[in-house]
Amino acid sequence: MDRGTERDAPPSRGANSAAADDTADPGRVPLAVVVVDRDGLVSHWSTGARRLFGVAKEEAIGAPAIDLLPVSGALPEPEDTYGEYGAYDGLGPGLESSLDHGLSYPAAGRARLTVPGRDGERADVLWWAYPLVGPGRERLLVLAADAAAVLRPQQGPPESSAVLAVERIAPGFALHTDFPGAEELARRLPDILPSMSVGESARIVAQILELGYPVLEFSQNDRVPVTPDWGVARRVERRERRERAARAAAEGRPLPEDLTDEGEDLEYAAVRERLEFLNEVSGRIGTSLDLSRTIIEVSKAVVPRFTDVAGTYLREQVVAGEGFPDGVPDTRTMWHRVAIEHTDEPGRWDDVVPVGEAMPFPAHTPFFQCMTTGQPVLVPRISEQMGHAIAAQFEKRDIRPLITGRSMLVVPLKARNVVLGFMVLLRHPERTEFNDMDRVTGAELAARAGLVLDNARMYTYQESVAETLQDSMLPHIPPRMAGCDIATRYLPGTLLGRVGGDWFDSVKLPGARTALVVGDVMGHGLNSAAMMGQLRTAVQTMAALDLPPARLLRNLDDLAQRLGDTYLATCLYAVYDPIASELHLANAGHIPPVLVRAADGRTELLDLPTGAPIGVGGVPFESMTVRVEPGDRLVMCTDGLVEVRGEDIGVGLAALCESAAHPAASMDDACDTIIRALAATFTEAGRGDRKDDVALLMARLNGIEPDDVAEWRFPLDPAEVPRARAAVREQLHDWGLAKLAYSAELMVSELVTNAVRHSHRQPVTLRLVRGENLLCEVDDDDHDLPTLLSALPEDEAGRGLRVVSTLAREWGASRTGAGKSVWFELTLPRR
Repeated sequence: MDRGTERDAPPSRGANSAAADDTADPGRVPLAVVVVDRDGLVSHWSTGARRLFGVAKEEAIGAPAIDLLPVSGALPEPEDTYGEYGAYDGLGPGLESSLDHGLSYPAAGRARLTVPGRDGERADVLWWAYPLVGPGRERLLVLAADAAAVLRPQQGPPESSAVLAVERIAPGFALHTDFPGAEELARRLPDILPSMSVGESARIVAQILELGYPVLEFSQNDRVPVTPDWGVARRVERRERRERAARAAAEGRPLPEDLTDEGEDLEYAAVRERLEFLNEVSGRIGTSLDLSRTIIEVSKAVVPRFTDVAGTYLREQVVAGEGFPDGVPDTRTMWHRVAIEHTDEPGRWDDVVPVGEAMPFPAHTPFFQCMTTGQPVLVPRISEQMGHAIAAQFEKRDIRPLITGRSMLVVPLKARNVVLGFMVLLRHPERTEFNDMDRVTGAELAARAGLVLDNARMYTYQESVAETLQDSMLPHIPPRMAGCDIATRYLPGTLLGRVGGDWFDSVKLPGARTALVVGDVMGHGLNSAAMMGQLRTAVQTMAALDLPPARLLRNLDDLAQRLGDTYLATCLYAVYDPIASELHLANAGHIPPVLVRAADGRTELLDLPTGAPIGVGGVPFESMTVRVEPGDRLVMCTDGLVEVRGEDIGVGLAALCESAAHPAASMDDACDTIIRALAATFTEAGRGDRKDDVALLMARLNGIEPDDVAEWRFPLDPAEVPRARAAVREQLHDWGLAKLAYSAELMVSELVTNAVRHSHRQPVTLRLVRGENLLCEVDDDDHDLPTLLSALPEDEAGRGLRVVSTLAREWGASRTGAGKSVWFELTLPRR
């Protein structure tokens, strides 16, 4: 076949010459090319068709194709198409169905037929039929070749499995059909077609080798098996018409009837209508960054104006708001059906294709072709055969009545060259089929929808990351600590910035005390959150050293300056002693806490020495002690709760004091009441646009009754250890906790023995506290913390803490101002 515009061979070159050419060049195969118009008449008849079917071009053009192509006979089963076949004559019913408009998808077959002019010789013929979609009259392309020539043994290298040739069969058609080695072929294609890139040629070669039939390309951007390029011919025709009209006007002649602009006006109107539709759709989608809402908007935007049924499928990771690996989807990729919009009777689609179902798609479906190529796939009519193939994916559900006979367009939802999903668009049989213009419109619609969906996906993903980061940085505080109940709330400043620098915390301290912390790093975003994480960790560490509040803030300020002078932070640190019923507080530029008195419900804004924010440096911090009673509540928060731009902070503090005094059924309800009241206050003042983060901590200071505390001091004498065991046993019996006496005695014996051995001068202090759990503390004046060791059988030491670790619910050790404290807890038996 010539690599240029096809020409009829000179009269002197007949079939024998062609055979000679075939022998001379084993890389070329004569190919019969026939184009059939919408009336079933032949509009193109190649030289190869004349040689194969024995009909001259002059006789074939305009004649009924079904009279020229031998289509009688019966085709073998699909799995036997390229195997053994029976003695029938003709190309078979598959081609006949194509000629009768019965097929809307590419078909292929192998057949035997009697070749005219060869004394009854029967030839083995391979054929392919491609439906053509476009505004012109051509509707079917038929290719045929002598199988003996195509399948003869290779004369070239072993890797050569086919031949490539390019033939211009009509303006705008480029046919790729032959085959040297794949790599060499991919390299040479751009030389033949200058507009083609190397990557595009490699894709075409791979598709030819994989599918085993020729590929007709619309352009280097349209990847469907057969689509004519009508644009070149139509542009040339319009240009010629304009030139003829100009000559007629210059000569003063009336315009011929065929030069009226009616057709162009209609085409312009259609294009304008579609642009208006796309603009309308663009305005209706993307009104929210919520992924679920965006999916519904996209589905409703195309039904019923553009299609009657719209099904949306998204990759599993998109639905989950996660990232997914790069690369083309494959047959294992799970696709979630996220929306079905239709004009059929309600419920008709719900049972067969329910929303929420996830499924993969096999390689032979148009859906897989769309998702892997990233290009729309048009099926003018879904035949029974294709409907059966699609229905095979739906187990125990017959989808064929819903899709057979309908026109289908599958468009990819992609953004940034990544396929996020696809939409399946179906039209009723009585409605006009999807055409090439619809295909372009659907592709543009899907591109816009894909970008909107990708924005929603990225927002969902980033929001999830931000929430995870914030949750990991904020502590999970138990609702009950020794002598107090705690409730907390955190609210991000805006939906677009869920990560901030506000934090709260609580730390268990020796002596049944609890440290309560609220802080605020100035600014928003990841940098503030990172700084907050560093400061929170530092506070945890220094609180475990039992530093006084003012000393802790001093050390925190020094640390902040070492970390850099970019950020400032405020911090309020309080230590609650439930036994002494005291609060020790220090403030570093933070808003003061509110104390709600249980006796009369009176609220008090504690007047603390303010101090400078953390990070300023060189400013002293002072602490303050406040007496509290059981039932009092301490409210600590960041300024985002009480301060709004343009409003005096005094208004917010007054509203905080008022709302904190309201009685509530629980601590959580009390926190919610405060947040609602403050929000309502600023909304009424027209300042409801809160932009800052909010951290709120509320502690109900229950205290510990004196009868629930027992304390002893023992001299530094090993003989005191039995007395310590006896004291613990007797006290637990008095409290009705005799079941815990054995374990408690054993652990107290180990801890007191260690304290007596390592103390220097001061007596050993033993304390029992009965609360939610039984707490036992042993204090001495040695600053070295004990370490859990692995004792060998012959070792005489190292087993004491192992016993404590095994028997205790929880245990630990921390430094104190005078030395250290080692403690353990036991769970109280149920009453």
